[in-house]
Amino acid sequence: MPLSSPRNALLFLVALRLLNAACLTTFFQPDEFYQSLEPAWQLAFGSDAGAWITWEWKHQLRSSLHPLLFATVYYAANAVAQSLRVSPATRADLLIAAPKATQAVVAALGDFFTWKLARRIYGSQNNASWAALALTVVSPWQWFCSTRTFSNCLETTLTVVALYAWPWQWSLIPGAGRQNEKDAQRTRGEPVGRIDNNSLLNRLRLSLSLAALACVLRPTNILIWTTLATFALLRSAWSKRVVLFREALACGSAILALTALADRLFYGTWTFPPLNFLYFNVAQSLAVFYGVNNWHYYISQGYPLLLTTALPFAVVGLYRALTPTSTTAADRFQSSIKYQLATVCLVMPFVLSLISHKEVRFLYPLLPCLHVLTSPTLADFFAVLVTSSRARVPRTLTLLFLLLINAVIALYTSVYHESGPVSVLSYLRDQHQIHSRVPLASHLTAGSDEHESGITVGFLMPCHSTPWRSHMVYPSIHAWALTCEPPINLNATQKAYYLDEADQFYDNVTNFLQDNMMGGLTDIPRIPSYSRSAPTLPSEGNDKGTAREGMVEREKPEQEEEKNPTHPWPDYLAFFAQLEPTLQSTLRASSYAECWRTWSTAWHHDWRRKGDVVVWCLDRSEQQSWHSRQWKQAAKGHETERSLRERQFEMLIEVIRRDALASRYSREGSRRRIFNWPWRLRKRAS
Repeated sequence: MPLSSPRNALLFLVALRLLNAACLTTFFQPDEFYQSLEPAWQLAFGSDAGAWITWEWKHQLRSSLHPLLFATVYYAANAVAQSLRVSPATRADLLIAAPKATQAVVAALGDFFTWKLARRIYGSQNNASWAALALTVVSPWQWFCSTRTFSNCLETTLTVVALYAWPWQWSLIPGAGRQNEKDAQRTRGEPVGRIDNNSLLNRLRLSLSLAALACVLRPTNILIWTTLATFALLRSAWSKRVVLFREALACGSAILALTALADRLFYGTWTFPPLNFLYFNVAQSLAVFYGVNNWHYYISQGYPLLLTTALPFAVVGLYRALTPTSTTAADRFQSSIKYQLATVCLVMPFVLSLISHKEVRFLYPLLPCLHVLTSPTLADFFAVLVTSSRARVPRTLTLLFLLLINAVIALYTSVYHESGPVSVLSYLRDQHQIHSRVPLASHLTAGSDEHESGITVGFLMPCHSTPWRSHMVYPSIHAWALTCEPPINLNATQKAYYLDEADQFYDNVTNFLQDNMMGGLTDIPRIPSYSRSAPTLPSEGNDKGTAREGMVEREKPEQEEEKNPTHPWPDYLAFFAQLEPTLQSTLRASSYAECWRTWSTAWHHDWRRKGDVVVWCLDRSEQQSWHSRQWKQAAKGHETERSLRERQFEMLIEVIRRDALASRYSREGSRRRIFNWPWRLRKRAS
C-alpha cells in the first residue's frame, strides 16, 4: 500500500490520530471542555442535563457553530447507545469517546492538507513535501493538542485547507507572468491548463468560505487573511481584484448569515459574538483577568513550544523564505508563496503580542505554515543520509536523538502530565454506578430527572480544574465547584480589589468553609447522602452542576451573581494534594477521610494545582477498602524489599564463600606447585 497515494495517506493519518485521541488522557486547558463540550451537552440533552455554562456563553461571546458540531455527535452517539441498549457504563464511555474520535478526524484532515499544501508548493515527488508530512506526524505539539476539542484545533484545520485552495497565482512575485505559472505547474508535475477558469474560481470560493468560518470561530484568524489579501490586491491585475472583492463579499455574507441564524437559535436572540468578544476582552480588558504575559512571550515560549526540536530548522526556513533567490519559474512560484506564508508567521504573533493576555494555542493556526516552511531545510539537512556515507552516522544519530526527544515529550504530556483531573472523573463515575439508586434503564435517557438519587461531589480546586458533565455524563451526579467569574461592568478601582470565589477560598480556607458551606464547620454530615433515607440534594443555586454560572436561557440578576453561593457538604471532596495539610487541620473532627488518590503531575506553574488529586469521602466502607488496598500494596512492597535484601545477603555470603575457597586452593596450589584443571577444582569443591 504505497503511502504516496493521497487516499492511503489520509487513511494512515486518520488511524494515527484515532490512536492519538485514544492515548490522550491528560488535562491541558479548560476551554477544551467548557467552550465546546459543555454547551454541546446542553444542546443535545437539554438544560436539565447538568452542563456547566460559563459566563462567555451567557454574554454571547462565542459562536455556536463549534458546539453545534459536537452536539450532533452527542445526539448520534446517544441514539446508537439507545438503539443497542448498552449498559450505562458503556454509554458513558461512548459519549466520552465520540467527540475525541470526531476531533481526531478533523486533526487528520489538517495533517493531510498540510502535506497537500507542501506538494502544491514543492511538487509531489520533492523530499520537502515528505518532510512536511513527517514534521506534522512526529510533532509533539500535534500529538498533545491536535485531537483536543479546542476551537483553535478546528480553526487550524479550516485555515490549512483554505490555504491549500487559495489562488496563489494571483499574488506571484512581480515579473512572473502567465507562462511562468505554467512552467511552474510543469515542474511540480501538475496538469497544465487555463489559470483563470471555473475550477480556480471554485477553489477561491472554498478558500474564502473556510476562511470566513475560521474567523467566526476565532476572530484573530482575520490577521492571516488580511495579510494574504493585501498581497493579492497589490500584485494582481484589476480584474482579479474585482473578482476577489466580489467573492469575498459573497462568501463572507453567506457564512455570516449562517452563523447569525445558528446563534439566533442557540441564544434565543439576534447577536453578533465577534463584536461581543472584542467588547469584553478589549474594551473592558477582561482577558487580563486570566493572565498577563511579557511582550516577547510568543518568541520566547510560543514558537519553541509549537515547534520543539524543529525550531532551529524553522528559523532557517523563515530566513530563506524572507530572502528568496529565485531563478527559474518554479523557484519564483515557490518563493512567492513561501514569502507570503513567512510574512503571515511574523505579522500574526507581532499583532497578538500587543495584547496582554497570550496563549500558545492562539498561534496554532500558523503551525502548518511553519511546517511547510521548515520542510526544505529539514530535507536538505538529512539528505546526506542517502547521498554521503561520510556524514551518515552523525546525521543519523542526530535524527534518532530528535525523534527520541519528540517521543518523550509527546508521551509525558499526553499520558502523564496532569492526568489526575481526568482520572478523578472516571473514579466518580464508577462510584456513582455503585451507589446510585436510579434504575439502569433510566441511565439510558439523557434528559432524566435532575432530582434522581446519586452521589454528590464538591471540587475544592481552582475553577475549571477538571472536565465537567462531558466526563461525569450522569445527570444524577450532583456536583459543585469553585467559580471564577471575571469582574464584569466594574470600574478600575473595583477590579483592582476584586476576588473571585476561588481566590477567596485560597485566601483563607477555614473562613471560606465556615461562611460558605451549609452548616459551616459545625454541622458536617456523618454519612453519605445515598445512605440516608431522604438524601439532601444540592440547592437550586448549585444544582445541575452550574455552580451559579447558570444556563443560557436563564440568567440570574447581577446582584445575585456577586454573592457567593452556599454549597452543601458533599459525599466526596476532590482537591489537589497541596491543600491536604490545611484540610486535615480544618476537617479533623469530621467524618471525611481519604478514599482515593492518583498521581497528577510532577510540577505545575500554578501552586494551587501541585501534587496528587485526592478524594475524601464520608463512606466508612470506602475508606476502609481504600486503606486496605494501600496496606496490601505497602505490605507487598515491604515484602519485595525484604526479599531483595535477603537475596542480596545470600549473594554476599556466596561471594565470600567463593573467595575463601579460591584463597584456599591458591595456597594449596602454591605449596604443591602443581597446576589444577578447572574440572578438578569443581570436583574437589563438591
